[in-house]
Amino acid sequence: MNEIMLDELNTYPLYDPAGMGQRIRELPEQILDAWKLAGEFPLPDDYASVDKVAVLGMGGSAIGGDLVKRIIANESKAQVSVFREYNLPAWVDERTLVIASSYSGNTEETLSAFDQALKTPAKKLVITTGGKLLDIASQNGVPAFVFSYSAQPRAAIAWGIFPLLNFLVRLGLVPDKAAEVAEAAMVSEQFARKIEPSKLLSHNLAKDLAYKLNGRIAVIYGADIAAEVAYRWQTQLNENSKQWAFAQTLPELNHNAVVGYQFPADLLHKIQVVMLRSNQIYGRNLKRYQITAELLTRAGARITFADGRGISPLAQMMSLILLGDYVSYYLAILNRTDPTPVDTITYLKERLADTI
Repeated sequence: MNEIMLDELNTYPLYDPAGMGQRIRELPEQILDAWKLAGEFPLPDDYASVDKVAVLGMGGSAIGGDLVKRIIANESKAQVSVFREYNLPAWVDERTLVIASSYSGNTEETLSAFDQALKTPAKKLVITTGGKLLDIASQNGVPAFVFSYSAQPRAAIAWGIFPLLNFLVRLGLVPDKAAEVAEAAMVSEQFARKIEPSKLLSHNLAKDLAYKLNGRIAVIYGADIAAEVAYRWQTQLNENSKQWAFAQTLPELNHNAVVGYQFPADLLHKIQVVMLRSNQIYGRNLKRYQITAELLTRAGARITFADGRGISPLAQMMSLILLGDYVSYYLAILNRTDPTPVDTITYLKERLADTI
């Protein structure tokens, strides 16, 4: 049976030859490494004058900006925005820090927007492992934070979050986060030990959730600090598990999505809703979780809950991310597919290249 596969350790190398599981397990180490290296990176003194931050990125290189934006939302007056576009927003000015984030350094949307940024008086910064973006930064005297981590961009999630967060702290836009970073790494390490492949399905939350999602369409709900994490779950299920998944946020979904639980009725048995919870969620939103769960149950949909770990918002966020990454990994194994390749994205990029 499929569920037995997840407890047979010799199964994993068959479907995961590139080691995606190991990359996921390295998240706690990634957190500490990314924070430390970013702290050693020299930032120009005049960058402290900014009051707006525009993060340019796509996919795994953009989600870090979304997550940081959420973390600092109640602590910083600085405007932080993430742009998954070819074009730069018109409000970018001399008090804006434009950060181009691309793991490969070759993301065409990011390169396009960054090229436009070079023509503005904005401060500029690059986060990458190399590629064209690094070449352009070097040619134009733009500071570039270069890191080395061999993985798919989505597996380098900590490198998309913690350098950015570190830079915002050092520019005086956010209070110090060193203690929260340390807790996030510690909580993630403790949690990883409980949900890694060696832990049996009967005592492994991630395996259990993967089994619940197996053969079903995943719908992930989240509010407040879990909102962006819900989207991370969706994209990991799309890319790692190679399956349909959707994310929605509360309270917004209470103003539309809840009306759509009725039809098509014959699809209900194929849907599994996962509601992500955190100790950082506003009380009224938690009440909405309860009522929404009642509505889902009444409609005949399957629902389950997943809770963050730790005390700080950062620990809660990272533990939920880790859980989602493992769930997507185990679901890939249940789907008998390699979690690492993204052949359809590669095909799409090749087709786009033909039109240049």
